[in-house]
Amino acid sequence: MRDVMAGEWAKAWSGKAWWLPAAFGILMSFMASLGYATQGRESIAQSRTDAGAVTDDVVQAWMMMLLFASLYGAVSVAREYATGTIARSVLLSGSRTRLFSAKLIVTTAMGALYGVLAVGLAVASGWGLMAPGAGHRPVWTRETWLILLGVFVCTTLSAPWGLFIGWIVRNQIAAVGTLMGFTLLLDPGLQALFPQGAKYLMTIAMSSVYRDGKPELLSEPLALLVIAGWLAAAAFLARKLLTSRDVV
Repeated sequence: MRDVMAGEWAKAWSGKAWWLPAAFGILMSFMASLGYATQGRESIAQSRTDAGAVTDDVVQAWMMMLLFASLYGAVSVAREYATGTIARSVLLSGSRTRLFSAKLIVTTAMGALYGVLAVGLAVASGWGLMAPGAGHRPVWTRETWLILLGVFVCTTLSAPWGLFIGWIVRNQIAAVGTLMGFTLLLDPGLQALFPQGAKYLMTIAMSSVYRDGKPELLSEPLALLVIAGWLAAAAFLARKLLTSRDVV
């Protein structure tokens, strides 16, 4: 198992699959963070909000990294189907179950690295965009640190979520499209139409964890249970399909 994991760890850092989603995530998160800071400074000047609330918004903008961590997870397995190397990976690992476990461990570790990156840049944005030189001093509260913790947890868990979708869908474009559809369109759309029911969806449950603040959201402990349920269901289906379908 150690050799299998070493091989998967090496593959995780090969090509553009690890840094391209991270680069897009950084760009999108920074632009959102900058927008919150710019708008927030105007609101502070008009006494419509305070620096603490704006700091929280600037930091929370980095939750967008969870989407790109999930895309990394999906591509990490779907690209092997696209290139036809999945059969060789199964043979070298000794069994489909060992490959499934190794990819899950490595992908979750990569998700944690994405999470550390998101948190580090969120802190830098909070201080840089709300620095005295920019007109206002950032205000760090317990809420700010809870938001950072939520961003880390959600970004980390998004990577295995994407991995399971990749195992289930297999096609790289379809897997990416599925994740983007759920995260950006379907889940938010259902939340707008049916907020009481949509709060149990994966993306909406994650918004509870990074403390989005909407009153209809689940409590954080319940949201984490819902996320665990979605991950368990996706893992069960992904493993079942992997062991029952032809590899290629």
